[in-house]
Amino acid sequence: MIDANLIKSALPQCKSPDTWAAALNPAMEQFQINNPGRIACFLAQTGHESGQFNRLTEGLFYKTAARLVAVWPKRFPTEAVAAPYVANEEKLANYIYANRIGNGPESSGDGYRFRGRGLIQITGRSNYADVGKALGVDLLAQPELLIEPKWAALSAAYFWFGHGLNALADDQTDDNDIEDFTAITKKINGGTAGLQDRLALYRTIKPLVQ
Repeated sequence: MIDANLIKSALPQCKSPDTWAAALNPAMEQFQINNPGRIACFLAQTGHESGQFNRLTEGLFYKTAARLVAVWPKRFPTEAVAAPYVANEEKLANYIYANRIGNGPESSGDGYRFRGRGLIQITGRSNYADVGKALGVDLLAQPELLIEPKWAALSAAYFWFGHGLNALADDQTDDNDIEDFTAITKKINGGTAGLQDRLALYRTIKPLVQ
């Protein structure tokens, strides 16, 4: 459905377009991302989320306490509280993800072990278990598999399909494509962060997949 040349044109910063074409095609076929609207939306959203298929692990390295307070105000009400977590990804992940999304307490190490990975970042023990069961792979034992292109692509396509994003991506004569694209963004991101970049990618990709 897509090839390396399309990826190069759509996502020029992608370092391994051949690898990603090989990984994405079977994943998209399996989860019915198989018409121009679906393909364009999927590539735009996953391209944005992953820095054009170059970043597959959640970045949790913060250089200053002030930045931690800005990003995680409920977790870090003051810079003094945030200070121990500066420049310490493992400690930060274990703290912010403790006792949620299936993770154990901070001491369990689950927060860091099951931090966000993949094209659409799967986060938390329960989500790793769900995706692994659906794909037939033990992600609880091998969470790092989600940074391999095959599983990164499959997990993203599974998320997409399972959250009903194919229907939102389908072109309809009586709906608003921008509203639908914004709804897709909210399903993936929890908000509309990066919406303009996502839209720019979509508008670049859509003519390439007609």
